[in-house]
Amino acid sequence: MRTAESSAKRPGTTESDLHIVSGKGGTGKTTMAAALACSLATEGRRVLLCEVEGRHAISEVFGISSLAPQEERRLCRTPAGGEVFGLSVDAESALQQYLETYYRLGVAGKAMDKFGVFDFATSIAPGLRDVLLTGKVYEAVRRRAKGLGTAYDAVVLDAPPTGRITRFLNVHEAVAGLAKVGPIHQQAESIGRVFRSPSTMVHLVTLLEDMPVTETIEAVTDLAPTQIRVASVICNLVSDSQFTDDEIALAATGDLPINVAELTEQENAALRTELAAEASWIADQRACRAELAALNLPMVDIPRDPTGVDTASLFAFAELLESVWKDQS
Repeated sequence: MRTAESSAKRPGTTESDLHIVSGKGGTGKTTMAAALACSLATEGRRVLLCEVEGRHAISEVFGISSLAPQEERRLCRTPAGGEVFGLSVDAESALQQYLETYYRLGVAGKAMDKFGVFDFATSIAPGLRDVLLTGKVYEAVRRRAKGLGTAYDAVVLDAPPTGRITRFLNVHEAVAGLAKVGPIHQQAESIGRVFRSPSTMVHLVTLLEDMPVTETIEAVTDLAPTQIRVASVICNLVSDSQFTDDEIALAATGDLPINVAELTEQENAALRTELAAEASWIADQRACRAELAALNLPMVDIPRDPTGVDTASLFAFAELLESVWKDQS
């Protein structure tokens, strides 16, 4: 683990590092975002973990009560001596804050929302919602440059799924037809610069299955023109096996000469069938991993934990995820 002294910012950078975690639904992206935040929270470091989808998934991972909108609360201290804080970004609250900041509406902004201003605004300009959500993350990243006491050393964003991650992050394009000038345009431009900066890294979480792998590859392709850097692919729930590919292929046929003396022929046949199914699963995972390897991106395998995810396993995952940021910072 790095200490606070060894984790100094790169020359010329003053903002907090921003790590954006995305993945197809069901791949465990929130768990990996939480583990990454714990990994970054080394000695003396403060890390903010943000969610923007309103699922209260962060609180579930850490086993705490739901975060109130815009509340920043400490989630845990890490074994390495850092702290992880949580923030649940709510688009409606972000709109109220936006109206107060740029138009000094204050209480009037809250009153406007009661009349459906938020729903109206986001329906005619869907990109506005993403600007509002990412704007709060942008503000947290920029605190370090402003020298604020509430600054964080790193910010981790539990982002929307890979199917819409490019549109979500490419906020400038999203509002291009909405505003050519003014506060919305300026904020989108500023957010876009942070997303394209060397301090920002995107991590894509996937299972080694056809659909998640396909979405991951498509996300890498779609993000390439945006200049937003994809830094790693995190393969979750990977089955571990010491057998070679040839041995796995043979086991998958069901032709392994298994004949346990203490078992009946029927029981031996059932055992061969079970082993064949497991071998086929592992073979499929290896084929999917080979597809991902062709992307030439750093990859991390997170093993399947049959006992489920608790605090201890979260910290264990954190150690495995060190490589996705340590070698690129």
